[in-house]
Amino acid sequence: MATENTAETEELSLPRSRQANERLHALIPGGAHTYAKGDDQYPENLAPVISHGRGAHVWDIDGNRYIEYGSGLRSVSLGHAHPRVIEAVRRELHRGSNFVRPSILEVEAAERFLATVPTAEMVKFTKNGSDATTAAVRLARAVTGRPRVAVCGDHPFFSVDDWFIGTTPMSAGIPAATTELTVSFPYGDLAATEELLTRHQGEIACLILEPATHTEPFPSSPLLPQPSAVRCPQSSGDPTPGYLAGLRELADRHGCVLIFDEMITGFRWSEAGAQGLYGVVPDLSTFGKALGNGFAVSALAGRRDLMEQGGLRHSGDRVFLLSTTHGAETHSLAAAMAVQTTYTKEGITARLHALGERLAAGVRDAAASMGVGDHIVVRGRASNLVFATLDENRRTSQQYRTLFLRRLLAGGVLAPSFVVSSALGDADIDRTVEVVAQACAVYRKALDAADPTPWLAGRPVKPVFRRLP
Repeated sequence: MATENTAETEELSLPRSRQANERLHALIPGGAHTYAKGDDQYPENLAPVISHGRGAHVWDIDGNRYIEYGSGLRSVSLGHAHPRVIEAVRRELHRGSNFVRPSILEVEAAERFLATVPTAEMVKFTKNGSDATTAAVRLARAVTGRPRVAVCGDHPFFSVDDWFIGTTPMSAGIPAATTELTVSFPYGDLAATEELLTRHQGEIACLILEPATHTEPFPSSPLLPQPSAVRCPQSSGDPTPGYLAGLRELADRHGCVLIFDEMITGFRWSEAGAQGLYGVVPDLSTFGKALGNGFAVSALAGRRDLMEQGGLRHSGDRVFLLSTTHGAETHSLAAAMAVQTTYTKEGITARLHALGERLAAGVRDAAASMGVGDHIVVRGRASNLVFATLDENRRTSQQYRTLFLRRLLAGGVLAPSFVVSSALGDADIDRTVEVVAQACAVYRKALDAADPTPWLAGRPVKPVFRRLP
């Protein structure tokens, strides 16, 4: 069995993880329950299978320990097995988790959520983000009587459901008639959005977007033209002043519903989400990821007059909003309440920003010192950092990403992104920067050779959204 220090050696070997990945692919399509967790997202034969995690560290089944970033695809923002969250869950488990009628915990969780996100008037919980965003789209179509959905094409993911997945390269099985009802607008461009609303006058039910740009290393939505080169400025991801207010005005003027997807921005931007930070109130918003610190819970929230269309206290046709057997499991709601308490009592959002700023500064300094500051680019809000890997022509490169990830893994850093959790300590950040510097030294050699292939040891990592395996 590998020792704890294996991940810090020059090369990394993961025999047990390799065997487990084969078992995963034999039984689970894609080898994971989320495509972004697939082994194709990691260098060949270097996709660790996790045994357990605590705080900001995870251990693979080969015995290697890693400093982890992007925990649970940004869902574990407090660190793994956070004591307050685990204790809240433990208290509920022996009391039962699901009943034939609502638990008192459902109203308590709703009260806590609406106190934390005061821009919303009603909330309904479910298990995953796709259910929440699709419910928001369905509600917008119902209240407006319009068929089209306008999505922000600069944001990479909204739902696993047909109205969105039909627009991606993985559109097999989705009727073209469904896909044609989804149109796109660019983030930050009010004029282009108004032109779209005018061109489809009276047809667009909603505008749905992340209120702050996700700042992916490269554009991933097929709804927008893909540039051949991406310079990856060190963008904060914040909207330009007046942009969200301008969208609010456009939605009102054209009679469509404004939906903020706060799956990522919720809690990481502020306890009340980006809408609380920027002071622009959407009609509907969706929350998830950080809400449960890894437990399955998400939320659709918004204006009472809209949300009540899915209830019993209105006189019109009923909307099938959300009805999920496990949507109100008591232990997940208890986890959400504990997360909100922790964020407000401990100032978690501010800590995430401080940690991210320290990490970003260290990585940028390390990259610059090794002569690759224009090729390894950190961008995004400090609490939600991503990195881009650029080739000798400063174009995004999956090959250079593979090289970089290999060196990080060899140094004991598991980092598909640089998204921080509050469990990280200064020593973790310092070690990460040290490993990044070592990786940058190899990166420089590959750039000088104008060919990273000798340092890949296998196929490059692949984009999540692609038509062929």
